[in-house]
Amino acid sequence: MQTDIPEVVAEVTAAFARYEQALVANDVAVLAELFWDDPRTIRYGATEILHGYAEIMAFRASRPSVGLERTLLRTVITTHGQDFATANTTFDRNSRIGRQSQTWVRRPEGWRVVAAHVSFMAPGG
Repeated sequence: MQTDIPEVVAEVTAAFARYEQALVANDVAVLAELFWDDPRTIRYGATEILHGYAEIMAFRASRPSVGLERTLLRTVITTHGQDFATANTTFDRNSRIGRQSQTWVRRPEGWRVVAAHVSFMAPGG
């Protein structure tokens, strides 16, 4: 299995950038599109544990739409073959350092997040 095929990296990088833009703009429709619509999809957030697409979408629909801006610090996208990738980034939001990891899989409808995790570092960490 080949790692980091340039055209696959470009595809996942574009999907990740689209996700990031939708996240800070609170574009729930795009966020909904980019998560795999399946009860096995998981998102562990800074304050929530969400199992299944329905729980993730309910969280997105009720989330406040202000204060979502952040600055990405370091992003690493790694692809494995044609259909699997991870995207990991660190970010700064209001002087708090956070971490985000996503597992992306190429589905028939396009690249989708099948698992995600977001957390913040402890102050001074």
